Amino acid sequence: MGVHPKIGITGLPRSGKSAVMEKVLKMLSDERQRELTMRGTQREHPILGGLRTEPLLENGERMGYKVINIVTGEEGVIAHKSIDSRLRVLGYGLDPSELERVALPAIEYAVDHCEVLVIDEIGKFSVESEAFVSAVRSALEIDMPTLLTLHKKSRHPLLQDIRRRDDGRILEVTPVNRALLPYKIHKLMRETY
Repeated sequence: MGVHPKIGITGLPRSGKSAVMEKVLKMLSDERQRELTMRGTQREHPILGGLRTEPLLENGERMGYKVINIVTGEEGVIAHKSIDSRLRVLGYGLDPSELERVALPAIEYAVDHCEVLVIDEIGKFSVESEAFVSAVRSALEIDMPTLLTLHKKSRHPLLQDIRRRDDGRILEVTPVNRALLPYKIHKLMRETY
């Protein structure tokens, strides 16, 4: 196990996991940019790499989810109520090929070129792709600061393994700690990065 933290953010659906993660990413990015500016240096590659997941809203209703490559901005719809698929979760049809098309290159690029790996979200939709599960497992073996959001109740072996890691720290978002959690995570990440 390495010295860099693997921090998992978990919580109930709509608890604010992604919002906490976004705040941490902004803090890390802003801080690193200030350091580089003070030194008068530039970075050849982005500080943060990996993927984000966002809901697709239509008239205020969640209709699906898309995955976004943090570095390139490339997007793919991974789950939608209108997708006709034998793979269905929570009423959404899944398209694992879109997840793989966007997420796998995003993870690979982050591992090779970035300082921090971000994987938002490891949950019911993404674990349906064996290629995604394999890519996450491989990426977690690399000693680099990693920030993950994790589905709270999933018993998938990947999530179970992440929760048991010696170099991992799982933090739950609650209404009480939501505002302060980004600062705690930022501090944990800065201790080794």
